[in-house]
Amino acid sequence: MGGERNVIVDFKHYKRRGGDVNGVSVHMLIRKVDLLTLRLFLAAIEERQIGRAAALENIAASAATKRIHDLEETVGIKLLERNPKGVVPSHAGQVLAHRLKQMFSSLEDARRELSEFSTGERGHVRVGATPAIIIQHIARELGEFKRNFPFIDVDIQEGFNPANLRAVRNGEVDIAVFISLHDVDRSGLTTIPYRSDKLVAVYPIGHAFSEKSSVTLDDLLEEKLIGIHPDTSLMQRLREATRALGRELEPAYNVSSVEAARSLVEFGLGVTIQPECMLSIEDFERIATVAIAEPWAVRQFEIATPAGKPLSSAAELLMRQLTGRAAYTEDGRDQHALAVGE
Repeated sequence: MGGERNVIVDFKHYKRRGGDVNGVSVHMLIRKVDLLTLRLFLAAIEERQIGRAAALENIAASAATKRIHDLEETVGIKLLERNPKGVVPSHAGQVLAHRLKQMFSSLEDARRELSEFSTGERGHVRVGATPAIIIQHIARELGEFKRNFPFIDVDIQEGFNPANLRAVRNGEVDIAVFISLHDVDRSGLTTIPYRSDKLVAVYPIGHAFSEKSSVTLDDLLEEKLIGIHPDTSLMQRLREATRALGRELEPAYNVSSVEAARSLVEFGLGVTIQPECMLSIEDFERIATVAIAEPWAVRQFEIATPAGKPLSSAAELLMRQLTGRAAYTEDGRDQHALAVGE
C-alpha cells in the first residue's frame, strides 16, 4: 500500500503541473498508447510472462515486449519487474492495472449497450410489479414509454412483492415496483419512493356505510368481508391490523381478483377493501365507497434496482420517466392529469 500511495501522490503532483506525467501530457498519452498495448500489459501481469501475453493477443513476443517498453518510456515509470521466471507488476504497475481493469469493464458495458442498437433493436428493459401496481400505474407508464421509445423492448413480470424483489436480486428484472411494508427485505437493493395510494371500503349501494363519512377496521370486521388472494400486500396489511386488535381475520368469501370481489359486493354478498384509484366511473353506478380512517389504509410504493450495479441505457430511460414526474395526489393520480381532466 505504501508504494501505491506514493504513486498516487506523484500523479496528483503531475496534475498540478498542468496534466503532465514526467512532461508527457494526457493528450500525448492518448496519442501514443493504444488499447492493444494496455491489454498486453494486463495480460502480461495475469500470465506473468510477456511471451504468453503476446500469444493471447496474437502478436509476436518481440513486438509485445517493445510495446510494453514504450509504455514505460511514455509514462516515465517502471511498470513491470523482470526476473528469470517472468514479470510481476511494480507498485506503479499494480495501480495502473487496477485502473485499466475498471476502464475495460466500462468499455465492455458500453459495447454491450451499443450492441443493443444493432439490427434495429434499441434496447431492452425488464420490469416486475404486483398486479395492482400494473393496473394502477405501470400499464400507463409503459404505454407512454413505448410511445417515446418505440424501439426499446419491454418485458413485464407480474408477481407479488417477494417474487419481484427476488427477481431484481437475481438479475431476472432490471426494475421492480413494490408496495412498501415494514418487513420488506431491501438487502442487495437500491430503493426510492415512487407513489402512494389510499385504500377504501367498497360496499353495496344502500348499505348502512352510506351514512358514514369514514369507517374503522372494527366497523369492517363486523361485516361479511370479501378477501382477495392471501399473498397480496393488501391482505397482509389487513391481517396485521386485525391481529393488532387481538382478533383473527376471517373473510366470509375469498376470491383471486379485485374484479371478482367487486362483483360479489355488487350483488350484496358483503364488503371489500380496494385501492381507490382502481375504481372506474362505471363502477360507481353499481357500488359505493367510503374512506377508511386507519393509518394502514395509506400505502407507499417504491422502486427497486440492484444495489451497486449500473442500469442499462434502456432501464435508465425508464427510471427517468418513473421518477421525473411532478407531484402526485394522495390517491396516486398525477396532478397534471387531473388538471386536464384525465
